[in-house]
Amino acid sequence: MTPERFKRLTTILQRRQLDLSVVMDKVHKGHNLSAVIRTCDAVGVHNVHAVTPDPEVRTSKYISSGATKWVNLHRYDHITDAVVAVKKQNMRVYAAHLSDSAHDFRDIDFTQPSAIMLGTELFGVSENGLDLADEHIVIPMLGMIDSLNVSVAAALILFEAQRQRLAAGFYDQQQLKQADFDKTLFEWSHPTLAEFYSRKGLAYPALNAEGEVLESEEHIRARLKGSY
Repeated sequence: MTPERFKRLTTILQRRQLDLSVVMDKVHKGHNLSAVIRTCDAVGVHNVHAVTPDPEVRTSKYISSGATKWVNLHRYDHITDAVVAVKKQNMRVYAAHLSDSAHDFRDIDFTQPSAIMLGTELFGVSENGLDLADEHIVIPMLGMIDSLNVSVAAALILFEAQRQRLAAGFYDQQQLKQADFDKTLFEWSHPTLAEFYSRKGLAYPALNAEGEVLESEEHIRARLKGSY
């Protein structure tokens, strides 16, 4: 861990947006899920919620470019559970769906706590998902095709949310509570040690300004007794 990399990890984590998220409704293609997670990392989304009817749906490290290490993926069996999770965080749910009541996504105020719901390319958001959403949003299309690849749609909407939040100064203020920030930063900076200390039931040691581990005697004894 170089000081430069530690500084970069710290800065990225300070910009993570806890009140902006994505809900993927019935994802069945791992490459689409992976591509959306990659975009989420790019705009600072910290948590993604996915309903995966097939538990074997896996993310692709190649397509996500490793973003699955930096974005928390929460899986659910039912869309109701995913929506309940984001609404507990006071997020308003916007389903990407072409309907008579749908609003242009650029007219939405994404500086408010927001969760963007996306469905499969073939069927879109499920009926249950549409019923649970607070509003429907649409990406205006001027061609013969009336929909985009789900990962492209996610990118357009999320970067509009990023544009609004950058202008409002959201990325200048740390949203993570300090305890969660310190825990996540340790896991990002020292994943092998983090797994070891978790297995031993020990709290993570502190890090200095350069990202170096400041171990207590208890941590050193535990590490000397076990392998990591």
